[in-house]
Amino acid sequence: MAFRAGFVGVVGRPNVGKSTIVNALVGSKVSIVADKPQTTRFAVRGVANGPDRQIVFVDTPGLHKPRTPLGERLNRRVAESASNVDALLLVVDAAAGVGRGDAFVADRELPGFAGQKVCAANKIDLLKREAVVRELEAAARLADFDHVVPVSGRTGAGLGGLIDVLASCLPEGDPLFPADQVTDLPLETRVEEIVREKALAVAREELPHSIAVRVEEMDVDDAADLARISCTVYVERDSQKGMVVGRGGATIKRIGTQARAELEPMLGRHVFLDLRVKVLREWQRDPSALDRLGL
Repeated sequence: MAFRAGFVGVVGRPNVGKSTIVNALVGSKVSIVADKPQTTRFAVRGVANGPDRQIVFVDTPGLHKPRTPLGERLNRRVAESASNVDALLLVVDAAAGVGRGDAFVADRELPGFAGQKVCAANKIDLLKREAVVRELEAAARLADFDHVVPVSGRTGAGLGGLIDVLASCLPEGDPLFPADQVTDLPLETRVEEIVREKALAVAREELPHSIAVRVEEMDVDDAADLARISCTVYVERDSQKGMVVGRGGATIKRIGTQARAELEPMLGRHVFLDLRVKVLREWQRDPSALDRLGL
């Protein structure tokens, strides 16, 4: 059997479970996950290896109607990422119901794409059988898909069939990445994303879009089996800083504890994590601040 390798762009409206599906298919956490829209802020490549295939997933930000320069940049990243792949995977939230938001993404991203198009109807574990059939039919009406596959990123239902379908969409060729590589994200970016994920988990409703994280310094000491990491957590207003720090520093301490629990197995060593919170006013609307934050 010939080896197949290529890129699959993953698109969809915010919060439909794109990152959950990518992480499950890759078999490793390459994209952070939160119950907040626009959690993903750039294209994340995750590599799924098999004996006869290598699928490089390009997980993109949720396509939405932007209200800030940050939102405009996120949408541009979706368009750029979706134009340089071998196949497109549109993810819809079947449990929430296929609707206008999904049609907006499909109408914007799919018509000009020449490769094969696949739709994954996610979260079927939350629906009864007759509802799954109804949402699959609604998903199929969004575009001229080559395949529509019911899945659950949370339970893993249908993911084996989905990855087989996606592999069949790819060209024959040699692997694009080493077999032991699961992502091409720089280590500093992975650290920043893990810290941001933990901050999102404890943030109040007004905070998610206002949080950004930058690694200021990272020193790996092999002799001491220790990584010393210093990060800045940016917010947009003084009131938000108080929320992230918490009374007596309790909230930022909880963020650090949760982040270290994930960073240590990833880095294979003990981690000393220093987190500081700073205000960078209205950074979502400031192009120079977005550049500074790597966004």
